Parts: sequence; C-alpha cells; structure tokens
Amino acid sequence: MTAPTSRPTSLHVKPGTEWSSVLGRAAARTPEAFGADRLHNLVGGTWRPIGDPEPLLSPVDGSRLTGLPRVSAGEAQHAVLASAAAHREWAQTPVAERKARVSAAVEAMADARDDLALLLAWEIGKPWKLACADVDRALDGVRWYVEEIDAMLGDRTPLDGPVSNIASWNYPMSVLVHAELVQLLAGNAVIAKTPSQGGATCLTLAHALMAREGLPVTLLSGGGAELSSVLVRSPEIGALAFVGGRSNGGKVAAGLLDTGKRHMLEQEGLNAWGIWEFSDWDGLAAHLKKGFEYGKQRCTAYPRYVVQRELVDRFLATYLPVVQSLRFGHPLAVEHDDDELPVLDFGPVISAGKATELRDRVADSLHRGAVPLWRGSLADGRFITGQDTSAYVAPAALLSPGGASALMHSEPFGPVDTIVVVDSEAELLAQMNASNGALVASIACDDETLARRLAREVQAFKVGINAPRSRGDRQEAFGGRGASWLGCFVGGELLVQAVTQGPENELLYGNFPEHSRYPASI
Repeated sequence: MTAPTSRPTSLHVKPGTEWSSVLGRAAARTPEAFGADRLHNLVGGTWRPIGDPEPLLSPVDGSRLTGLPRVSAGEAQHAVLASAAAHREWAQTPVAERKARVSAAVEAMADARDDLALLLAWEIGKPWKLACADVDRALDGVRWYVEEIDAMLGDRTPLDGPVSNIASWNYPMSVLVHAELVQLLAGNAVIAKTPSQGGATCLTLAHALMAREGLPVTLLSGGGAELSSVLVRSPEIGALAFVGGRSNGGKVAAGLLDTGKRHMLEQEGLNAWGIWEFSDWDGLAAHLKKGFEYGKQRCTAYPRYVVQRELVDRFLATYLPVVQSLRFGHPLAVEHDDDELPVLDFGPVISAGKATELRDRVADSLHRGAVPLWRGSLADGRFITGQDTSAYVAPAALLSPGGASALMHSEPFGPVDTIVVVDSEAELLAQMNASNGALVASIACDDETLARRLAREVQAFKVGINAPRSRGDRQEAFGGRGASWLGCFVGGELLVQAVTQGPENELLYGNFPEHSRYPASI
C-alpha cells in the first residue's frame, strides 16, 4: 500500500509577530506616543495628536498599519521654536549628564529591541535578521560614542541651534536614530522628520523612549513639500542632516544656498564593482550573495558590475547561480507556530509604486537593447496564500542597458543589477564613474598594485580592493564624491566635528562650494 502523501503546510504569520500584537506592545510600552488609530508627534517634550492622519500601508502585504499625521508648516515652525529653546538649555548640560541620559535611552531601546525590529519588518519589509541588525548597529554604535565622546569633543562646543534630520526610510535606527543620539551627546537638541514611506512607528517608539530619559528630541511627520522650507531654512536650525536621493537632495541643497548653515547631504550614486584581470571567483561569489541583502535598498549596495570582456563567461558562471539562489518573500511567514522566522535575502521593496517603477525601468531597458540575463518570478517567492504581493520584485540582471535607459546612469534601489562589458582600463573607469560620483565602489583584480592604481581614478568615497565597502561603524569615516555628497563628512570623530563648533576658520572635512577636503585614510 502506498503511504498517503502529506499535504504541504500553508504559511502564516508567526503568532506574536502579527501587526496588531507588535503595535499593541509598542503602545502599551509608551502610550503617550500612540492614539487609537494614529501616531502622535513629539513637540516641546510632549506627544500631541496634531496633523491630519493618512493611512500608512505595509509593503509586506498591503495592509493598513496606522494613521500617519501630516503636520502643517505652521505646526512645524512652532516645533522648531520649541526645539531651539530646548537646545539652549541642553547645550549647557554637562557632558557627563548627557552621556548618562543617552545611555539610559540606549538601554531602554535595547529592552524593546525585538519589537523595534518587528516594527521595521512590517513597515519597511526587512527580514528579521536584517531588522535586528539595524537596531543593534544603532545601539552598539552609540555605546561606542558614549565611551569616546569626551576625547572627541575636547574644547569643541555645540552648534547655535538644533540639528534638523531628514532621512530616508531604509535604515531608521542605524542611520537616523544613531545620528540623533550622537548629535545629542555633542550638546545639540535634535529634530527628526519621519520618512513618509516607512519606519514611522519604529521611530515613534524609539523617540518616546528617548524623550522619557529627558533628551530634547522632536519628531514630526508630514510631506516634504510642506515641511522642507521650515526644517531646512528656519534661522533657528543649527545644521541639517539629509539622507536621500539626488532629486530631493538637489531641492534641499538649493534651499541651503544662501543660509550658510552647516549641512551633511548624503545622496545616491551608482556604486559599481569593476572586474579586471581577476580569478578569485569563489571569493567573489560570497560577496555577491551578501550584496543582495534587503533587496539592494541600501545606499552602499552595488547594482552595477563592469566586467572585462575576456572574463564575462567566468563572471556569469559565478553570478547567475547566486542570483538564482536568492530567497525572498513575506518576512514573518512560517509553516509551524514554533518555527524560527525565515532567513531571507529580502522581502518587498518599499511600496507597490516602487515595484511598478522598477518593473517599468527593466522593461524600458529591454526596449532600448538590454539583454535579459536573468529575470526571476514571484512564483519563486515565499508567500502566504492569497496575500497582496504588489510590492515584491523578483531579482533581475540585465546586460548592457542602453545609454538612454534610466538604469544606465542611476541607482535602481531594488534587486535589479546591470552588467556592462568593457575592453580597456579607460572604458572600465568611465563606466564605473557613470553617475558623477558615488559613495562606495570596488575593484576585483589579482594584481593589487594595478587595482589600487585603478581605484584612485574611481569617483567614490571608499573603494574596496577585492572586497565590498560599506557605510562603516564607529571610527570609520563616511562621505561621497561628486554629486553623491554635499557638506560635512560623517563617521567617527568627523560626525562629532560636523555638529560642533571648533576653532575659528576651521576647515572641515567634506564637499563644499569653496573646497573639498578628504580624510587621509578612507
């Protein structure tokens, strides 16, 4: 007798990780920050139900999460004035007390770590391990700054006003909250604009825990068009930190031109990996796999490979098995209630609109002559039966996108790679520099001397030799070349210098209209 065939177990959201459960725990922990069906804004140390809420949708399954309020320019201006008043007091607070309060906030967030990570999974689609890493990097990085801040400050003093932070949605904790806490250590009050596309609930919980420790933090949500002029140009603002794309970054930069404000504007660039006279394919394969983390929705992702013609067959023999092995799908779906959360390379992109844009860009590149090397299918994803998958994009790789294609010159910010074939070192460099500046790049080459010579001609802030580069942690500086960065560089002591006053006529590291200055070791 033939044994009965077991039916496959259908996937479902792991109990305790449902949105209602996670949101309920966050609201119970900090009820002052949450309304019945909306988030509050933090102004003058008080959580307020201001602004007209709009529905915040999850890219994971299209479900409604909560209401995201849109405050008016007038309400934002009131918040800036309140932050400026708090800044004057905080700037006089002894460093020891600042350290104690920041440390207390860090430990409060560490206690809430799992829920912060689960909020990120629902709001921006990060797989569990990557969401945990985002939270852990923020907290561990700030702990390091607490230990180092006395030496970094020396005789430096806080800025004349609070630091305004406008950041993208992809790393709410390890980029935005991390930066804010260091700015607070340096003696500045901080203002953060909640990204409109995702991360608002995670940031609300984090800022509620920060505010409970007496830190002068402000959190506002709303549209960039309404709030940008206030958060960029208000005379009370001491500095502006921006992380985002070049289009919005250009608008912000234009608003800063006549203000003379301290600023740090991180903008996108097409980070490229050049492959020339190279043979360590097994080593490269490991880097390629890791490079797809979070669907390449990172400012330091590598979506462009520039390959010597003689090596294209070997490169593809290494690359294609990697891209074909990627695991993607619902970040919180399990087969059995007691299963661990899945280990995925990525979940959805940030929205259904972004997914449509990526698919349209791929189609446009194919229309302009690109060759499809690999196009995955959503059928390969790991989904709950019947769930909305409109924000998911299967991985794709295109050979030789046309010169008029958007994918030729700009970062896709999704799991789409382009590969360009070259015949000379000059062509290799020209293609690696296609976006007029980048944050990172890498050269894969057996001859390290040749690799370093080529690296000097690449317009990226950090260039790896047979290894990727990243934003970095703790003492590692970070910035960009060309159009990828404007203003002060950050990371390590450079972040502290960027948000404090030093000697008169100090020449800061960064890209400025009148000069560019780069640290010796990057």
